[in-house]
Order: sequence, then C-alpha cells, then structure tokens
Amino acid sequence: MDKPMTFEEAMAELEKIVSALDNGEMPLDKSLEAFEKGIGLVRLCEEKLTEAEQKVTALTMKEGELHEQPFSSPEQ
Repeated sequence: MDKPMTFEEAMAELEKIVSALDNGEMPLDKSLEAFEKGIGLVRLCEEKLTEAEQKVTALTMKEGELHEQPFSSPEQ
C-alpha cells in the first residue's frame, strides 16, 4: 500500500500542475485530467490543514490568565 501523501508533497505536485496548465501546451484532454488531479490535491491539502488546525492547542482565559486546553475534535 502506498503511504499517504504529505501536505508538502501535495503542494509540490499542485504547483507542477498549475505550472503545466499555465504553460498552455497540453492538449485539452490532458489539461482536464491535470485539472481534476489538481482539484483532488486541493481537497487533500484542505483536509491536512483542517487536521493540523484541530491539533493546535486552544488557549482559554480562566481567572484572568491564559491556560492551555487541548483542542478536541468531534472524532475523539
């Protein structure tokens, strides 16, 4: 089984796709395939960012002082 793509890997691949599409030298069918792959990579990046956001520690005020409180996701 392939290991899941990291955020950085997905972004690098997305940058390649955008560059290739900007070049404008791909045939239409290949451009559409690249666009579809790019959409999937964008979704993957959004998921990775959401996961990271959920892992960030939330700060709360308690009696005038900041206290760290772990962010709890709905899945936990």
